[in-house]
Amino acid sequence: MAIHKLHIDEFDEVDYELIAIHTSLEDYRLAYFLNQKLPILLSKSKNEIQINIKEGITFFSRFIYENANTDCCWSLVQNKNEVTTVTTNNNQNLFGESSFEVATKAFLLPELKKVDYFLKIENSDAEMDKIIASMNTISQIATVYSVDSNSIKSKNNLIF
Repeated sequence: MAIHKLHIDEFDEVDYELIAIHTSLEDYRLAYFLNQKLPILLSKSKNEIQINIKEGITFFSRFIYENANTDCCWSLVQNKNEVTTVTTNNNQNLFGESSFEVATKAFLLPELKKVDYFLKIENSDAEMDKIIASMNTISQIATVYSVDSNSIKSKNNLIF
């Protein structure tokens, strides 16, 4: 009987490109402009990305385009979100029992806090320079650049 061994290093290969986007646009408006400039058709996904942080659970919106012919998948994901937690105060004071909401910022990739959105392109042989140049023609986008996925510490958040 033959023994087959799998090494964990075989699955550590990166098969996606990551583009950082800085903009003040809402996610649906950004998806609309990207659909106009790129050969894709992003649509809102029902499956949002769930991240657990110490303050609670947060969900990041996701727009997706899958090309069945080339097996390519494009995902537009927001990087910033707010987690709202309700805290109750049971002190015997003038206000008695009081509760208040505390909002905390949560990030999909905490080491890139200034980035508003990420465009993750899986299994594509498209030229990143052309894609970035096309995205830079959108006047509402401040800047766009490629991110080295090997420098990201929390790359497990990009598995979706």
